[in-house]
Amino acid sequence: MRTKSILMALVVCFVGATIALAADPFIGTWKLNAAKSKVSSSGPNNTTVVYEAAGDSIKITTDGTDAQGKPAHSEWTGKFDGKDYPVSGDPNADARAYKKANAHTLTFENKKDGKVGLNGRITISADGKTRTVHLSGTGADGKKFSSTAVYDKQ
Repeated sequence: MRTKSILMALVVCFVGATIALAADPFIGTWKLNAAKSKVSSSGPNNTTVVYEAAGDSIKITTDGTDAQGKPAHSEWTGKFDGKDYPVSGDPNADARAYKKANAHTLTFENKKDGKVGLNGRITISADGKTRTVHLSGTGADGKKFSSTAVYDKQ
């Protein structure tokens, strides 16, 4: 009987976490709307961003091009708690931290060797169909840049 109770409690927790993540407006695949975006040539240009549940964390996968126009792919898994989690595939960052400002807004920082190289704000529209990213940082060329990228939910 005790095993059944523990198993049932785990199932209820898993279902609850799945429902909570499914309700998260960030979860899903986002495609860049180039016509509505103002992307700097000195920074990254992510054309596709995918947010997905990874246990009790979130996995974010980005695909696009770097400042030189070469293909770029990065992956990050962590929580939106403001703590640094490792990022792979980004030569300009070894850690990334996201923090929820509210239900529809995240702030983030990309860090390399503990130094912030890029930061920004991500907002999901009230209808959940548009994701807007405002970012600023210093490119590999040492020049400061800022960009606004608008994405449509797929």
